[in-house]
Amino acid sequence: MKYHKCSETALYRIEEVQILDSFQDKKRIVVKVGTSTLTHSTGMLNIRRIEKFVKVLADIKNAGKEIILVTSGAIGVGVGKLGLKHKPVDTPSKQACAAIGQCELMYVYDKIFSEYNHTVAQVSLTRDIIENENRKLNVQNSFEKLLELGAIPIVNENDTVSVEEIEFGDNDTLSAIVASIVKADALIILSDIDGLYDKDPRNNEDAKIIHTVDVIDDNIKALAGDKGSSFGTGGMITKIQAAEIATSAGIQVVIANGSNDDILYDLMDGTQVGTKFSIKESV
Repeated sequence: MKYHKCSETALYRIEEVQILDSFQDKKRIVVKVGTSTLTHSTGMLNIRRIEKFVKVLADIKNAGKEIILVTSGAIGVGVGKLGLKHKPVDTPSKQACAAIGQCELMYVYDKIFSEYNHTVAQVSLTRDIIENENRKLNVQNSFEKLLELGAIPIVNENDTVSVEEIEFGDNDTLSAIVASIVKADALIILSDIDGLYDKDPRNNEDAKIIHTVDVIDDNIKALAGDKGSSFGTGGMITKIQAAEIATSAGIQVVIANGSNDDILYDLMDGTQVGTKFSIKESV
C-alpha cells in the first residue's frame, strides 16, 4: 500500500483500498446530509434526490440498522420558498427562513418515509441544551426511547431561535455531537464532493482523493479549503472538525458524495468510498 506523508506525525493514504472494518457490523449510524445534496441551486428542494435518499435510508433501516438523520436545508428551503435570491445575512431573516423551511423539510421527510412504513421524529437542538448536563441527559434518553420505538430521529439545529451564543454554527459539528451523545458506531457525512483531496479539485485537475486519514493534524485541516454552496454553511473544514470530534469518541467517520444514490449501499457492503477517518486521538 502506498502512503503519502503530510507531517512528522501523520500519514494519509491515497490509493484505493478495501475498507477493513466494514459498515456491515455497524448497528447505530448517524447520517448527516447537507443543503447542497437536498436542494437545487435555487434553494428549492431537489425532489428526485431526496426521494432516492430517503428510500435508501429506509432500506438500510429495514436491514436492521438504527438510523439517526442530521439534516441541513431548513434555511435554504425557506429561502427558496420565499423566492429570495440569496441567503439572508441578518439573524431575524435567517430565523424566519428556518421556521418556514423546517415545516416544508419535515413534511417531505415524513411523507416519503411513511411510504416505506417508517416513522420519523423531529429533534431540534441548540448548544446550550448539550452543554447542560441535566438537559443533555434528557436528550440522550429521548434518543434512546425513539430508537427503541423504531422511529428515525431527524435532527437539526433549532435555527428559528438560535443566536450566536447558543448555536452550533454548522450541522457537521452537530452531527458529530449527536453521534457522541447516542454512542453511535459510525458517522457518515454526505457532501457535494467525493471526499478530502490532497489539493483543491476545483482548481487542480491532478487532485487525488485521500481515502484514509490516520491522524487529523494542522496539515490535514489545511487541505480543507473554504465554504461550499451559497445556501449552506461550513465546508470541508467543518467536516474535518466533526471527524475530529467523532473519532476522538471512538466513532468511525466517512465523508462521501451525497449525490451518488448508491453511496450508502457501497459503505454497507464494505466498498471503499469517500474519505475514511481512523479511530484514534487526534493531535
